[in-house]
Amino acid sequence: MDFGVLLGQAYQAFVQELHTHLAERDHRVLGASYGYVLRTLAENALTASQLGERLGITAQGAAKIVDEMVRHGYVERRPDPADKRAKLLHLSAHGHDMLNTVRRFHADYEQKLIARVGKEHVEAVRAVLTEIIDTTTDSGTERLFRPL
Repeated sequence: MDFGVLLGQAYQAFVQELHTHLAERDHRVLGASYGYVLRTLAENALTASQLGERLGITAQGAAKIVDEMVRHGYVERRPDPADKRAKLLHLSAHGHDMLNTVRRFHADYEQKLIARVGKEHVEAVRAVLTEIIDTTTDSGTERLFRPL
């Protein structure tokens, strides 16, 4: 199997397991951008335009994702104290719960993998994946990764 296909399928398997885990805990994931939005808004409250800029998408694209996340109770819009015309996006309690659930899943997943294949193998995979990311970033091309 080609290396890139193997990477892609491993990621898809991880995401499927994550989504199953979230569904079992009453969290609904409709879009791939949820995780990026949760992590970004956990750091700072932002406007939809600022969120779009941070994620490398248009303000309209960010607004569409945010509308969906507001409907499902993960994000709240609140007045910006510095600009009464603007709305700041905040994680709701449900959004914080989802982010914490995701973070626990990531840690547990890695620990289960260590139990199955050994710490040295997981560390080697981490090192290889980090090298791929660092090489891509250092190659002089524009970084295409969303911030995590």
